[in-house]
Amino acid sequence: MKRVFDILFSFIGLILLLPIFLIIALVIKIESKGPVFYLQTRVGKNNKDFKIFKFRTMFVGSDSKGLLTVGDRDPRITRSGYFLRKYKIDEIPQLINVFIGNMSFVGPRPEVRKYVNYYSKEDLKILALKPGITDYASIHYRNEAELLKSSEDPDSLYINEILPEKIRLNNLYLNNASIYLDLKIIFNTIKVIFIN
Repeated sequence: MKRVFDILFSFIGLILLLPIFLIIALVIKIESKGPVFYLQTRVGKNNKDFKIFKFRTMFVGSDSKGLLTVGDRDPRITRSGYFLRKYKIDEIPQLINVFIGNMSFVGPRPEVRKYVNYYSKEDLKILALKPGITDYASIHYRNEAELLKSSEDPDSLYINEILPEKIRLNNLYLNNASIYLDLKIIFNTIKVIFIN
């Protein structure tokens, strides 16, 4: 049932959003050199790596200067990138991931391997689930970049405080997963992006 929902609505979303995709692609290409999409390796279901699609919001090569984005004025982010990130528009290409089947609309947000390496053996059960575009943690940490900006050691803050809470929230989802819960999380995600 969930896979049917994912295929149907990701396909509809991709078709309806195609004109917007083209406009965003044009803006990205005009503003800075590099590809329209940023493909980053993340850890997916069954602990397997996959490429996640995002609109590129940083200058090419920025990920070599750190994996975490710190604040809304991170100098690595392009002007259009600030807008795309603020409204989570950069995440929309993950509809491609949902359609091809390595992601779902709702599920634990996929981490990079560096941070999955901090999971305990018990935490790895989260990887039995297909990762999602949104989840409890996406809502709870919608201003994550701002939290990291205020820290003298963003990496330490993420590893020691944010990551354990994300894992706790992922386990909460794992233990209560249902179509009803997925719809509730989707609704709350839309709410925090456009209302809060």
